[in-house]
Amino acid sequence: MKKSIFLFLFSNLLLLNPSYTIAQEENIILKTATGDIDGTLTLPEIKKDIPIVLIIAGSGPTDRNGNNESMENNSLKFLAEELRKNGIASVRFDKRGIAASHDAVSSEKELRFDTYVNDVKEWVEMIAKDKRFSKIIIAGHSEGSLLGMAAAVKNKNVKAFISIAGAGRPADEILKEQMAKTPPAIKQTIYSMIDTLKKGDTIGNVAPAFYMLFRPTVQPYVISWFKYNPQEEIKKLDIPVLILQGTTDAQVKVEDAELLAKAQPKAELKIITNMNHVLKDCETSDKDLQKPIYSNPDLPLNKDFTKEVIGFIKKVK
Repeated sequence: MKKSIFLFLFSNLLLLNPSYTIAQEENIILKTATGDIDGTLTLPEIKKDIPIVLIIAGSGPTDRNGNNESMENNSLKFLAEELRKNGIASVRFDKRGIAASHDAVSSEKELRFDTYVNDVKEWVEMIAKDKRFSKIIIAGHSEGSLLGMAAAVKNKNVKAFISIAGAGRPADEILKEQMAKTPPAIKQTIYSMIDTLKKGDTIGNVAPAFYMLFRPTVQPYVISWFKYNPQEEIKKLDIPVLILQGTTDAQVKVEDAELLAKAQPKAELKIITNMNHVLKDCETSDKDLQKPIYSNPDLPLNKDFTKEVIGFIKKVK
């Protein structure tokens, strides 16, 4: 009897207050002209006027949860859960060509960095039509930071932007830095190919040794990627900005976060002590020693990181 009364009252509460929702996680699809992009909508407990965060994963085959075939850390899944606990909704998604969105790319040679930027814009447009949500914040991790910046520029539906371990330099400069310690002859060849692509020209007769980076089918994407400078993109934003960077990140430097902050003086810059690239506690910057953390899906997020994210979102008007 008591159960029936509870269900009756609860059902009527939802009918009288359609803006209310219960805590849940559900599949959400962005339909595009070239295929469906698969995502997860995470909703908090019963609440109205819900802020929502669009979470963008990093580069390569990284999925909506922050994982790929070589690592499982659940960093972005945990971020969505922490937001939910604090009354904040989120959408995280597999970029086209990745995981459940694999079929949204017909061929590698047709993919461009701008394609991903436009996808983020379309997610924002779709979310903005849902009257449950009061404000949209974009949070981009790693390469997702640059995607989020570019999509947020002059976007009336985006109220704030969060850069999480985002690069502060153009991709061509970072690639050169990563290749700086290779043997001189190889380095010279790679640098020359990077410079060619930076100019917008393609490269013919790529040696098999360089196919992973410069195969013909990926060159158009790299050319489009090289056109973007994170410092120039973040400079264009006229919304609240939070820049977060860990001190033990083995992939992105504190210097990158400082470059972004210099380019956007109104931004809040928070350097998180002993946080690595997958947003977990870590006391070393040694990439090899960090491998167990990258592949441990049970380790929680750095507490200072989640505190900064939630505090910033709650201040956004």
